[in-house]
Amino acid sequence: MAADSSLRHDSPAERSRWATRVLYREHRNDPVPAWLIFPIIYAFLFLTHIPLLRLPYFWDEAGYYIPAAFDFFRTGTLIPFSTLTNAHPPLPAIYLALWWKISGFVPTVTRLAVCLVAAFGLTGFFLLVRRLMNDSVAAATTLLTALYPVWFTQTTLAQADIFAAAATLWALNFAIHEAPDTRQGWLAALWFSIAALCKETAIAMPLALCAWHVWEIRRKPEQARDHRRTALQFLTPVLPLAAWYAYHFAKTGHIFGNPQYVRYNAVGTLHVIRFVLALGERLMQVTFYMNLFVPVLCMVAAMFLPALEDEPGVKRPRVSWNAQAQIGILLLANVLLFSVLGGALLARYLLPLYPLILLLCVSTWRRRVRQWGWLVALSGVAFLLALFINPPYRFAPEDNLTYRSMIVLQQRGIAELLRVAPGGVVLTAWPTTDELRKPELGYVKRPVRVVAIDNFSLPQVERAMALRDYDAALIFSTKYQIVRLPNWLRLGDSAWNEKYFGQYHDLPPELIARLLQGDRVWQASSRGLWAAVLLFSRPQMAEVLHAAGTATAEADSQRE
Repeated sequence: MAADSSLRHDSPAERSRWATRVLYREHRNDPVPAWLIFPIIYAFLFLTHIPLLRLPYFWDEAGYYIPAAFDFFRTGTLIPFSTLTNAHPPLPAIYLALWWKISGFVPTVTRLAVCLVAAFGLTGFFLLVRRLMNDSVAAATTLLTALYPVWFTQTTLAQADIFAAAATLWALNFAIHEAPDTRQGWLAALWFSIAALCKETAIAMPLALCAWHVWEIRRKPEQARDHRRTALQFLTPVLPLAAWYAYHFAKTGHIFGNPQYVRYNAVGTLHVIRFVLALGERLMQVTFYMNLFVPVLCMVAAMFLPALEDEPGVKRPRVSWNAQAQIGILLLANVLLFSVLGGALLARYLLPLYPLILLLCVSTWRRRVRQWGWLVALSGVAFLLALFINPPYRFAPEDNLTYRSMIVLQQRGIAELLRVAPGGVVLTAWPTTDELRKPELGYVKRPVRVVAIDNFSLPQVERAMALRDYDAALIFSTKYQIVRLPNWLRLGDSAWNEKYFGQYHDLPPELIARLLQGDRVWQASSRGLWAAVLLFSRPQMAEVLHAAGTATAEADSQRE
């Protein structure tokens, strides 16, 4: 055999083919250069989000994050004054204001800047997965994360969650190791501090890992000193967050924002029954939500299969038990925390968890399923379907592309409102109240006078009936309306939502028009959402609207 091998290698053609196979095998196993990963991810996010880049600001963007950043952009103040301060840390506002200073204050600049943050976060996650597994698992997991509906929509929305998630993923890249490392620990602490200064709840991540290392002190006495040092490192992100709250208190007299915000998101949530119900909702969001059940069920099924062998007696590697335990601690801590905090059970609060869940899924497939790429494709198709098809349960419009439909409906409704009632006083609810008052949000060119109610439920419509000091109304569904389905499919749509989570039901537009005695001059619907414009016949209203329309036309002609 040795002689045959020697003769084969002595042949120039055989030597060339043998060298080619060796070089190909070595090249195939070379890791993708780190400097290539970010531009590839950013290009993918940019191309897939092109239709969303010009949209005006939406919901909490319009209600808090953009006004806060705009206040800093204009005056340099870290405490917003054009909206109620919620004591959210200031890094997102500073970042957005910097981009506006460079490129101009337009929604497209904002969305591209947020997309940049999302790509940066996914780059850190790719490096984490590559270190724990390999390039193929890292690429598949990063792709699925980018396609998962909650991540996909948050990629261009200027809300603090995507900023905190991006910094957290970079922190985890340095934090999750087999053994404590001083340099890696300080880098992780730095990124955890940045995450906490993007959104305060991000502090849960380093505190959870601190608890893990405290536990390891008892479990591994021989490494007690190293784990103690790392635990202290993961406590340090508390310091810059505490400094921010001290500054906020000195400026406003409130530590955690205005009392109404604190009561809704922290104090009013402290109820045992609510906690149990919220915990069930959170568990659903990390196992089932927006077709996440597809990769999760595939992972559970794959766990019943034996591990594959790349070579006889050598099983494919898994994510180490140590890393899996740390990921498990992070998942548990965040699910518990956000079952207590947060008046609304928004899935975006769990944004850093979805990449970790998908990591566990993809690494399991790769270890136990030979054709695991098909499971990646199946999960990707499931996520794409969830982006476009609404589920049979209550969800926030921003968790898939329904948010775009809501923006377009509001744009069309405002355009019709300005056509039929220029200069009139408009009855509407938040966030459209801000969209009409603040031209910087991208919906109107000049402020519109409004009369505000909270929503379009029966009590609020009855309140509007008593006001009568408006000329028109822009009414809309403030929440996704679940389509008509059998009761057993209407998941989560039950009476306890109203009692413990402040859920309500908007009246249909025809009933609102009848109660307010207004004429519906425009109505449209899309993806379970609707909007309508009402016009009211009041004495002297025609003269007022005519005069306002004439003044608007003259102003427009002078500007041209």
